[in-house]
Amino acid sequence: MTEITGKTVDLSPAIRRFILHWGDLGGQWGVNRSVAQIHALLLVSERPMNAEDIADALGLARSNVSNSLKDLLGWNLVFREPVLGDRRDHFVAESDMWEMVSRIVEMRKARELDPAKSVLKSCLADARADETASPAAVQRLTDIDNLINLLDGWYGQVKDTPKETLIPLIRMGSKAVDLLKPFTRKKTEKPTEQR
Repeated sequence: MTEITGKTVDLSPAIRRFILHWGDLGGQWGVNRSVAQIHALLLVSERPMNAEDIADALGLARSNVSNSLKDLLGWNLVFREPVLGDRRDHFVAESDMWEMVSRIVEMRKARELDPAKSVLKSCLADARADETASPAAVQRLTDIDNLINLLDGWYGQVKDTPKETLIPLIRMGSKAVDLLKPFTRKKTEKPTEQR
């Protein structure tokens, strides 16, 4: 439990700018701007906040804050945290940035990639059965389907790989690409002759 401090929220210009920018990013990701701004505020908050504190800090209607918090709770991006001496619900954001990003990616995949994959598969099946569909169009749909399936499979592997294993791989960056270059040379390329 966290003790109630009675402090009002005082946001610095840099923090306000971050909250506004995170809200804009949310809009680009298909998430309501208020939801993203509340998430940003809780990310940088030093203490659990109740809905009234959030509404006051961001200038939002209490009902908007309540609905936005339900969304964030459903996505496991914020959690309730009891505060000693206060019966109201207080909220904190997921503090592990890796977990937060993983949940956002998983949510976006479920909302965007999975439906697109399903529609593409249906369109591809219909195009293959349609004698009027050009072979070039069918091939391009097949290429897109193959790529999406490859990325979806890669996502499944990455999602189930422990953070302790993935972080060193990510830090390798271009070194990993350099290691793979000899194995990915195009078949049409001829090895350079040694003199």
